[in-house]
Amino acid sequence: MSFSVANGEVVALLGPNGAGKTTTLRMLAGLITPSAGEIHVNGPVGLLTEAPGLWDRLSVRLNLRTYARLHGLSSPDVHVARVLDLVGVADRAGDPAGQLSKGLKQRAALARTLIHDPRVVLLDEPTAGLDPSSARQVRDLILAMRREGRAILVSTHNLAEAEELADRIAILRTRLLALDRSAVLRRQGPGIRVEVIVEGEAAHWVGAVRQARAAHVEASGGRLLVTLGDEQGVPDLVRALVAAGARITHVLPSDRTLEDVYLELVGEA
Repeated sequence: MSFSVANGEVVALLGPNGAGKTTTLRMLAGLITPSAGEIHVNGPVGLLTEAPGLWDRLSVRLNLRTYARLHGLSSPDVHVARVLDLVGVADRAGDPAGQLSKGLKQRAALARTLIHDPRVVLLDEPTAGLDPSSARQVRDLILAMRREGRAILVSTHNLAEAEELADRIAILRTRLLALDRSAVLRRQGPGIRVEVIVEGEAAHWVGAVRQARAAHVEASGGRLLVTLGDEQGVPDLVRALVAAGARITHVLPSDRTLEDVYLELVGEA
C-alpha cells in the first residue's frame, strides 16, 4: 500500500478482520517494524488501541499524569487538565478508571492519546461496542480534532461512520484496494445504476427489466433499482417497461452505496 494523510484530514481504513488495519496502525505508531518500504510521520503520534490502555485501580487523573510523565512533559498537571476538559471527563477525574462505563473509559483513553498534543492521531475502532450516545460523543471528538488541523487515520467496521467522518476512505484486504472520497468510490464499478419509479408494485415489471438485458434488478414497493451496461441501455429499459404496460413516473441516476462498493472490492480480492 501507499498513501498519505494531510493535516486537517480524516482517512478511514475499512476492511474485513485480518485485512491489515491494526497492523497498519501499529506500523505507523512504531510498534511493528515494516517488512519493506518506508514510513514518514511529520510530528508526534498518538495511538488509540482497541483496549483502552488504562490502569483500572488508578484514578483517571493519575492515569493521565503517569502518561504525561512517560512522555517527558513539563507541568504534567497542566496537560492533564487540558485533555480532561477536551474529552469532557473532568468531573470524573478522581474516579478509578475501572469504575467508568465503557463510553467514559473510551473518552479517558482518548485523553491519554492526546496528552502530548500529537499532530498525527491513529484510532483503532474508537467506537466499537459503544452505545449510540457514547459513539456520537467520540465521533464529535474526532471531528473536533480535524478542525484543530490534526492528521487522523481511523480504523472502523462501521461504513456509515466512515462516510460521516472521513474525507477519504481506504479499503484494505492485505493490500490497498481503493482510496478516494466516498462519492467517487460510489460512482466506480461496472455499468450504471438507475432508479425507476412506477405506479403500483414494481415487482410486476422485473421480467420486463430482465428482457432489456439489465445486469441486475431489485424491486421494492414502487421502486426498481436497475444496473445496466452503460447509459445507452436506459432508453431500451424505458421502452421495455412501457411496452409491458408499466406507468413510469421517474427515472433517476442512482449511485452505488459504500456497502456495494466495499463488498464488490473485498469479494473480488
